[in-house]
Order: sequence, then structure tokens, then C-alpha cells
Amino acid sequence: MGEVQSSAAVIVRYMEEKDLQQVAELESLCFSEAWSLKLLRDSFLGQWDTLFVAELQRRVCGYAILRIVAGEGEIQRIAVHPYFRRLGIGSKLMEAMDLFSSAKNVGATTLEVRAGNQGAIGLYKSFGFAKEGLRKAYYRNPVEDAVIMWRRRP
Repeated sequence: MGEVQSSAAVIVRYMEEKDLQQVAELESLCFSEAWSLKLLRDSFLGQWDTLFVAELQRRVCGYAILRIVAGEGEIQRIAVHPYFRRLGIGSKLMEAMDLFSSAKNVGATTLEVRAGNQGAIGLYKSFGFAKEGLRKAYYRNPVEDAVIMWRRRP
């Protein structure tokens, strides 16, 4: 894939239909319970979701899906290609969702994350999310609890 110096060359933008196949490939690579291409397309075409991609050298290296309903947000998905992790790409995707949420006057945003995914939990905490609940044995492949996190704006 070539050496990556930093995330400075990463561009975060709204997802376009042409990105769906690359996002579906990333989805399969990053999640043991991956969304199908059809589900991703439905999200893309739906009225509630806003999809972002992180692009490096014209290749999608990460993506995020934010759902906003009745003034509340839910981060549906966020993923970065394993090769490009720990370069700040997840933070750039979070920043894009944060700016979009602010512009839409979203009062609170939630997400769920595998309890063992300490890297993601640290990222979310750095954006003001805090643990508010736990869903026991929520995930499969492997079975794991889901941590429910919220960020509430004053």
C-alpha cells in the first residue's frame, strides 16, 4: 500500500455512491458482523443517516455513519482500515461528525462499542463521551458486552 507519513493528506468528505463498494470492503475487514452492501446502500439513501469517508490517495481508508433523529445523534459505524490505524484518521472522522452535529443542533449523541475495544473507547472519551450503560453479551463472534456511551451538550 505504500508508506504513510501522517494523516495530513487524509481528506474527510461526505460519502458518494461511488464509495459504497470500498466502504463495504472496509466493513467486512473491520467488523465480524459486517453490514451488507444493501444495508450500507439503504443507509446512504435514507433520510436519517449522514455518511462520511476518509480518503487517502483517492482510496477510502475509513468511514463513519451518523444517524440524527429528533435532535439526538447515534454513531452507527466508524471504521479505519487496519493498515491506517493510529494515524489520527478516526479522530478526523469524529471531528467531521461533531461539526455536522453542532450545525444540526444535536443535543446528545450516543454509540455502542465492544467492551474490549480500548482504543475506540479512548477515542470516544477524548471527544467527551462517557459510559452510561452496558449490554451484556450483546456482540457475537466473539461474544462480548457492549458499552453504551453518551455525549450530552449543555
